[in-house]
Amino acid sequence: MVTGPAHQFYRQTSIPVVFFNTGFFLSLPKKPDLSNMFYYFNKSIMKNKQFFQATLAAFIIFFTSCNNNDKKKETEMKEPKLKEENVTYAPDNMKDSLVLDGYIVYDENVEGKRPAVLVVHEWWGLNDYAKMRARELAKLGYIAMAVDMFGNGKRADNPDAAGALAGPFYQNPQLAKPLFEAALIKLKTYSQTDPAKVGAIGYCFGGAQVLNMAKFGEDLKGVVSFHGNLTVVPVNKDLLKAEILVCHGAADPFVPQAEVGLFKAEMDSIGAKYSFKAYEGATHAFTNPNATAMGEKFNLPIKYNAAADSASWKDMKEFFQRIFR
Repeated sequence: MVTGPAHQFYRQTSIPVVFFNTGFFLSLPKKPDLSNMFYYFNKSIMKNKQFFQATLAAFIIFFTSCNNNDKKKETEMKEPKLKEENVTYAPDNMKDSLVLDGYIVYDENVEGKRPAVLVVHEWWGLNDYAKMRARELAKLGYIAMAVDMFGNGKRADNPDAAGALAGPFYQNPQLAKPLFEAALIKLKTYSQTDPAKVGAIGYCFGGAQVLNMAKFGEDLKGVVSFHGNLTVVPVNKDLLKAEILVCHGAADPFVPQAEVGLFKAEMDSIGAKYSFKAYEGATHAFTNPNATAMGEKFNLPIKYNAAADSASWKDMKEFFQRIFR
């Protein structure tokens, strides 16, 4: 209780008042004389000015400290701790002749099972770009696996070699099925994988492959094709289970408008669940930052488009958030 004039005033009255839970105590008279009340109140305030200042400063320091600690904890919680593993695998009937390289990554700070996403590379083969995309998926809370569709360490560094590796999968799309399924089996061996929530994404060659896998009836919640061919395999209503998102460059000469129209007509004819996003001005390989240099080096109509890359990744995130609920 405050001493001094306010205390003297209190002794003459019997109605106590506490201000703002600060420890400041004052009483009002039962029949207050307003001039006396304000006189004692003002004197008490002036006398205890230092008390109020000290209390206010303490509160500011306390709440600032708490706020800073909360921000620090929030940052620590959001910062992913990625676990990266290089793995090998193969279909059971090919283990003597084929070694497939895989790259699996997930956030160790995320507890329990989570949705899983397979990442299928471009026609260059499994490289750092596909692995980077797997890491970005892991940062979103998924377990991701960058898969190998060529095997035995085969990679390409020029269009001729890439065409030789990718060509057979366009001529006979069924070749990819056991390779994709072997990756799916491998990913499901991880305790972090929720086997009921698996999807796939692919780029260029890989985009065509994930669409093919969906059309073949693979047990996937959804697939996302980035600048991939659309009609390598005809759609079958009795097989298609996955929902589809196509992220297409509107200026892609490798996937012309006639192919786009055919794809949409096929999907609409069976009532398939799909979304088609076309990004204005984007050409083939628009998501890959290395595309511009490769296009210039080999005289290919491919080019990175930052706006389309960002927009398509956002569309993919929203797609997976919805289908994995």
